[in-house]
Amino acid sequence: MCVPENWSVVKVLLAFDLSPSELLDRHERREAHMLKKQLNSLIGDRKAIIGVIGLGYAGLPLLVAFASRGFKTIGFDTDDSRTAEINNGTSYLEAVKTETISQLTALGQIYAASTFERLSECDAIFICVPTPLSKTKEPDISYILKAAENIRANLRRGQLIVLESTTYPGTTEEVLLPMLEETGLKIELDFLLAFSPERIDPGNPIFTTSNIPKIVGGVSPDSTIVAAYLYSQIVTDVHTVSSAQVAEATKLLENTYRAVNIGLANELSHLCYVLRVDTWEVIRAAATKPFGFMAFYPGPGIGGHCIPLDPHYLSWKARQHGFDSRFIGLAEEVNSTMPGHVVNLIADGLNEQKKTLKGSHILILGVTYKRDVADVRESPASTIINTLLSKGAEVSYHDPFKKEFNVIGFNGEIVARLSSVPLTDENLSKPDCVVVVTDHSAIDYQRVAQLASLIVDTRNALDSSASKATRVIKL
Repeated sequence: MCVPENWSVVKVLLAFDLSPSELLDRHERREAHMLKKQLNSLIGDRKAIIGVIGLGYAGLPLLVAFASRGFKTIGFDTDDSRTAEINNGTSYLEAVKTETISQLTALGQIYAASTFERLSECDAIFICVPTPLSKTKEPDISYILKAAENIRANLRRGQLIVLESTTYPGTTEEVLLPMLEETGLKIELDFLLAFSPERIDPGNPIFTTSNIPKIVGGVSPDSTIVAAYLYSQIVTDVHTVSSAQVAEATKLLENTYRAVNIGLANELSHLCYVLRVDTWEVIRAAATKPFGFMAFYPGPGIGGHCIPLDPHYLSWKARQHGFDSRFIGLAEEVNSTMPGHVVNLIADGLNEQKKTLKGSHILILGVTYKRDVADVRESPASTIINTLLSKGAEVSYHDPFKKEFNVIGFNGEIVARLSSVPLTDENLSKPDCVVVVTDHSAIDYQRVAQLASLIVDTRNALDSSASKATRVIKL
């Protein structure tokens, strides 16, 4: 009898009455199972090589977390100064100690590169690049696209790709997946792809990479499983969701929730100022309710890497589907008025002392967006100072975390380059008004209250320190 070359296939088809497409599905499932098993084995044995693209506030701590757990890691960043510092064993972020970087580089656990050829060596690659807004406040995912292009050029079978950068729902599956499959490699069979939003709180010593729960959503079931298993090596609590899109939307909800509630607190501060009621006392009183209320506080404006930007990603996506996210728009509108409101408070205070804003000397305390960090991204201090300068005021500042500060104008250009002044008695008593924009804990506010003649306190820093001789205006 003449036996056909594909007899083994025919026997299987006859025995199980399967169509060729069904047989292929079984073969693919077997291949997918082997890919998952291979990656999980590398992860469990600490033999997986971890790559992180973007070594900023999210990327560098992630790189260090994996290296500290025994994984060999490679960090990628186009900033040569960053990669040089890491390879020299030093850290440029306050959240990561130089001693830690030094130890890990000496052990060969961390290496940083400004080119991307070594992505092919990595078994898992994390994308932690910036996602700013364009001038029209639309999502700018150009950094994600560039990272994806570099991964695509070095993609091989057996890799897990995880996007951590904040973006609009659908980016991982609708943008990254097609780019990677252009190589001919297929999801589940050849590589895995997931989204896990970065969750960091700069300056918070209590919540770090290891104890902040991680959300993971893959574009395929195995992508979710393997990504969650990898994160479990460095994070105590990993929560999986049904898709990458759910994970993307989760990140945006978290920060939109904060933006909306901060907007409410800011609007309350406007009302309380008109009513001559202490906003902070009202919020403290409301916070005594043990249910149904969570305290949010007003401020001079929203800043940082998330709150000013993330809601726009969600509202932009909503508009693509013909939906008007009115709450988000209203919160952004209210929050954007706060720097101007602060300037009005300064002008009101000076007016009561029969002074004009033009020609007055204003001292700003704190220019970073948050207490006890050096991060100035989206800091409201820039808008406040720019507005004061445009109205003819003389402005100086003090910030223990930022020795130099570039003031950005309304057109996006640098309008002034300032240097932090020391808090001498003269520098506190001479200005016509001292404005607390960021309430750094290193500043002695009781001394500020004793020496300054007029204070605009946007952070309630002088809650119990104000001198009776000093005029204090609060939000």
